[in-house]
Amino acid sequence: VCTETDVPGSNDVSPVHEGDVLFASDEVSFHGQVVFAVAATSQHLAEVAVKKAIFTYEIQPVQLSAAAAMAAEDFVLPTRTFQMGSPEVAMNEATRQVQGALHIRGQEHFYLEGQIALVSPAEDDGVAVLVSSQHPSEVQKLVASTLGIPLNRVTVSVRRMGGAFGGKETQAAPLACIAALFARRTGRTVKYRMPRQQDMIQTGKRHDFENEYRLGFDDQGVVQAAELTLAARCGYSADLSDSIVDRAMFHADNAYCLQNAQITGYRCRTNTVSNTAFRGFGGPQGMLTIEAAMDHVASTLNIDPVDVRLRNLYRPGNDETPYGQKVTDFRLGRMIDQLIEQSHYRQRRQNIAEFNASQSYLRRGLALTPVKFGISFTATHLNQAGALVQIYTDGSVLINHGGTEMGQGLFQKLTQVAARSLGAQQAVIRASATDTSKVPNTSATAASSGADLNGMAVQAACDTLIGRLKDHVAQQYAVKPDEITFAEGQITAPGLSLTWQEVIASAYEARISLSATGFYKTPEIAWDRITGAGRPFLYFAYGAAVTEVVIDTLTGENRILRCDILHDCGASLNPALDIGQIEGGFVQGAGWLTTEELVWDAAGHLKTHAPSTYKIPACSDRPDVFNVDLWPGQNTQKTVYRSKAVGEPPFMHGISAFLALSNAVAACGPQYPDLQAPAISEEVFSAIARARGSAL
Repeated sequence: VCTETDVPGSNDVSPVHEGDVLFASDEVSFHGQVVFAVAATSQHLAEVAVKKAIFTYEIQPVQLSAAAAMAAEDFVLPTRTFQMGSPEVAMNEATRQVQGALHIRGQEHFYLEGQIALVSPAEDDGVAVLVSSQHPSEVQKLVASTLGIPLNRVTVSVRRMGGAFGGKETQAAPLACIAALFARRTGRTVKYRMPRQQDMIQTGKRHDFENEYRLGFDDQGVVQAAELTLAARCGYSADLSDSIVDRAMFHADNAYCLQNAQITGYRCRTNTVSNTAFRGFGGPQGMLTIEAAMDHVASTLNIDPVDVRLRNLYRPGNDETPYGQKVTDFRLGRMIDQLIEQSHYRQRRQNIAEFNASQSYLRRGLALTPVKFGISFTATHLNQAGALVQIYTDGSVLINHGGTEMGQGLFQKLTQVAARSLGAQQAVIRASATDTSKVPNTSATAASSGADLNGMAVQAACDTLIGRLKDHVAQQYAVKPDEITFAEGQITAPGLSLTWQEVIASAYEARISLSATGFYKTPEIAWDRITGAGRPFLYFAYGAAVTEVVIDTLTGENRILRCDILHDCGASLNPALDIGQIEGGFVQGAGWLTTEELVWDAAGHLKTHAPSTYKIPACSDRPDVFNVDLWPGQNTQKTVYRSKAVGEPPFMHGISAFLALSNAVAACGPQYPDLQAPAISEEVFSAIARARGSAL
């Protein structure tokens, strides 16, 4: 048995701020918090032992919602505000105003492979850790801190994960720490794997947000002032909430120049599990709020919501964000125009109006929403990556880097980058497991930056090797280095033709180093969190989606009928992988806003802790008509082969499904529908009653 008193080092396993404890001691802050752990020779024996524990406790009042924390002024971290212009003055001078509130519930990660760690004792009181984690270096740091040993005695390896979505950025470390404690005490290899129910209860989720908006605008729907309040339910400790709320604030403008804006983010303390990273990292909650507000403006003016959006897009002369970064790429307007045309948006709006007028209980809805998503870690120091590339004497290549593979195709992309950079055939290149003993001090594979950062690091290492190889060939065959070409395993120059294997064998015999490291740090970014100004993002990824839905007004049941997406991946490294990410991102985003509901009872017990009570989208929930196209333009920034990140931005396309449901509900009555998220059947049914001006 291990408790807090058995921890030789630190009991705090916080990723950034203090307060995330490995074992609770004097106070249990949420239902499901770990107080002790048991190791046994079988899971059954461990479960029997756990049930023999006896607790003496006193129940304290619980605080479960962001609203309760706001009333108590109880926050895990200080409140921050972005301000641009004079929002109060501009609001008072605006021709029209709308205001509203949007309660956005959280989301369970529901990765197919649950949290798991395997730890073996090593020499010099060290440990070797095999873990399902997006952040091997953080696991290394926290295991070392828990055991009270230096980092060089902990080796962490990640071959692949069976899904993560942000849920294994910080949440994997406690398992590795507990397994390491037992491995040290017993001298034996220890595996710790969470059953699904315990995984759902004990690990953090997407943050709930309780948001409010107030917009001032003219008769054409052009926004003149915005006041946005974002209140996140963080849980009992900070975890990553500081940066998550920051990113919600960064994306509360989405694609629109708000001219005069005040955006305030609250980090609310509650007696629930501490919420954590989830695909989009707060961005979706901020983006959904401004998109709902744009629909509210359009409803007030009785004009097409897409026209309100087009009139407020960032454009030359109106290009500054509320946090001071200039938007320099204005492709989104052209993308929306193209999507309107290829999806037949205008004609379908007319067809849907006619359908709704002819139906007694069915209503259809249509919505087009854009995405402008900033790419880079908002903590500037995390925007760095390393790589190790090794060429063996038979010409085979092994690459290692700080990125982790969780099903997004990162390893495939980076072997392509290595093949292209070296001029070798991809078949000779292999990516090895992410390993802290090969590439140290890595950042998490998160913020959609896995290919951007690690791809550039791999490319840098390959460029070093190619430089050495060209110098060798030039010297041996009396040709100029700039005349030598490496392509598809063939090395050519005037009067010269060699194979890749021939050059590598020759270089080895000439004692040329065939191993190189590469390093990359994102340029031109700087963010001052205190002043709330700077350039936190290297560039923005763009996209737009049109989604059509149908609802049953008698039950609230609803379905997604069709989705058309046009997304900006720059010069895509692998279009097949990127389209897969876009499709999966939309379905996961739509699931967050239509079917996935987290429910706690009054005592703080999570009731939706199994597949039987928590509904993620199934294959049958995808649209019958699903069209995804990639925008053909390159990235204007010098990213790896001018590509753009694709992991998180497509998630926000799911917002179009939510607003299409809102549009369908609006067809049921004269009142603004005020749909809340997630729009499960019961919520859609209630919103229909509100639209009709009646109470349930």
